[in-house]
Amino acid sequence: MFALQYSEQGPPEVLTVGEADEPHAGPGEIRIAVRAVGVTPADWKLRSGGLPVEARLDWPHIPGFDASGVVDEVGEGVDGVAVGDAVFGVVDTGAFGGAAAEFAVLVAWAAKPDALSWEEAAGAAGNVETATRALRLLDIGEGKTLLIEGAAGGVGTMAIQLAAARGATVIGTARVANHAFLAGLGATPTTYGPGLGERVAALAPGRVHAVLDAAGSGSLPDLVALAGDPQRVVSVADIGAHEHGVHLTWMRSGDAPGHEGLAVAARLAAEGRFRVPLHEVFPLADAAKAHELSAAGHVRGKIVLTVP
Repeated sequence: MFALQYSEQGPPEVLTVGEADEPHAGPGEIRIAVRAVGVTPADWKLRSGGLPVEARLDWPHIPGFDASGVVDEVGEGVDGVAVGDAVFGVVDTGAFGGAAAEFAVLVAWAAKPDALSWEEAAGAAGNVETATRALRLLDIGEGKTLLIEGAAGGVGTMAIQLAAARGATVIGTARVANHAFLAGLGATPTTYGPGLGERVAALAPGRVHAVLDAAGSGSLPDLVALAGDPQRVVSVADIGAHEHGVHLTWMRSGDAPGHEGLAVAARLAAEGRFRVPLHEVFPLADAAKAHELSAAGHVRGKIVLTVP
């Protein structure tokens, strides 16, 4: 098969599209012919050496954690899905990627609703899983108020909608230019930076029950002070979270995955209550541009690659 890959860590230019061995669905897995694949910060951090896992990567390494496509292999013990079905889902995070290819093996998936394009479905999967995991850790539900730092990004946009569907009130931080965008997703927007506590207090006269850091911008001391307890803060982006007593949930944190969120998102999308903002879509051959854009920050929604 063909695949996006790199044989050493480095700048975006190390990415190439070339031949690779086909994966096959094992027990409890399915294989898809990939139509689109999401680009996450973890992709370019792994590629650049920004995450300390080089010794665990197989070379050449194929990036990509989430994808959409058509099922073409069904592993032993799998039911409820058949060859030819349109799905979206995530790969085994222990492999640190593998979705940006002609074929990919998924360990969790849901039927793709007609309301989502291939690109939107691929852009949703990984961020929905991450957001679901974080919302579970924060015990977000009816009557709770959640503050999301960095709400306009991929995880933030999914977390807003999933939290609102649970009956929570959501406040999201972003640049002023993104405030109307956040409001359209169901969050009350505010700006990040100095004075956040006072601004949030004016928006939530009761109290903020929990805080999700989806930005990793170094604001955890302020977020902990606002929450009143580091146990009420979860980060999905700050690798130094433990220094502030904050739990970092990521692909190797050992937390139970949020796979159940995929079916929830699919149902909400079919009901017209969930959408996937796409920042930009690139062909697989332009993956270096996609990585550069993701690394530059200020991404509104998800960056996605289409697979020919």
